[in-house]
Amino acid sequence: MNRLLLAVYPEPTRSRQGEEVLACLSEAYPGRSWPPPREVAALVRAGVQARARAVVDDTARPWWLDGIHLAALALAALALVPYLQDVWHWALHIDPGQHAIAFRFSGWYPWAEGPTRIRLLPYGLLPLGCLIALLRGRAWIALPAAAAMIWAGATTHGRTLFGDEGKAGLSYYGLGTPITARDLALSGTLCAACAVLALCRPGRLRRRSYRWLAPVVLAMFVAGGLHIISVSPTFQRGLFVLEVAALLGAWAATAATGDHRWLIPVAAVAIVRTQAIVVQPDAFMQSFPDLVVLILLIAPLPALAITAQRRQGQALAE
Repeated sequence: MNRLLLAVYPEPTRSRQGEEVLACLSEAYPGRSWPPPREVAALVRAGVQARARAVVDDTARPWWLDGIHLAALALAALALVPYLQDVWHWALHIDPGQHAIAFRFSGWYPWAEGPTRIRLLPYGLLPLGCLIALLRGRAWIALPAAAAMIWAGATTHGRTLFGDEGKAGLSYYGLGTPITARDLALSGTLCAACAVLALCRPGRLRRRSYRWLAPVVLAMFVAGGLHIISVSPTFQRGLFVLEVAALLGAWAATAATGDHRWLIPVAAVAIVRTQAIVVQPDAFMQSFPDLVVLILLIAPLPALAITAQRRQGQALAE
């Protein structure tokens, strides 16, 4: 199990120091397959810092381009989150019946039994395709997928293709911020980010391994297997924990390097979700008071900026 902790570190670090770290853990905690929680937190923090330094040391692309790429990945994941269960059921030809999200009929797949067929594809395939393309650095594939998200949310002509769920169905509710497909701030910002990436020499984009899709598949399995929808308290609490972990990771990376690239995705997500709070669609669900949500969304931005500035000052002093 200790080898799982090494996955947090970049490959060069694992090659040089991996066996040494495993030997130290075995000597310090004999007979244990997993170190104490405090040691796990320290190793994970060191691994995040090592990955952050490796990213900054890679000069193949400017920091702002990498930041926009990270922002596009975060927005694509944000758009996919509400439809994890939906895409899983569609892929496995499962009719969830009463567990479906925001459907008036049971016959919502071509192979499902019901009074009518209201769509052919799940809307979640669009952000999923965009996410996969961005992971592989294929912005020219992600761009039309993001544009299709705008079309699906802005028109009513695709009812047979994506159904009503892709237009006004329940969507992301993390921290009381619902974002439906009809709200074009998310899809529009994602499309703009993909356009910038596609125009700025896409061959320079960072290409990540398909192994990064493992958490997405696991999330689909949990949401689809347990029929956990986005309005479930369990879903919201789990998502909140993931968001906090992501913010802590961004802070650790910024504190270790003084680089501003991690501020871009945090700012993009905060802007999109703040807009959703201000607009407050009819299906608005207040998981937290508005003021609390706004503080939680906005507070990380100056914190990251101050952290980067302080780290840069320390580097100059050294």
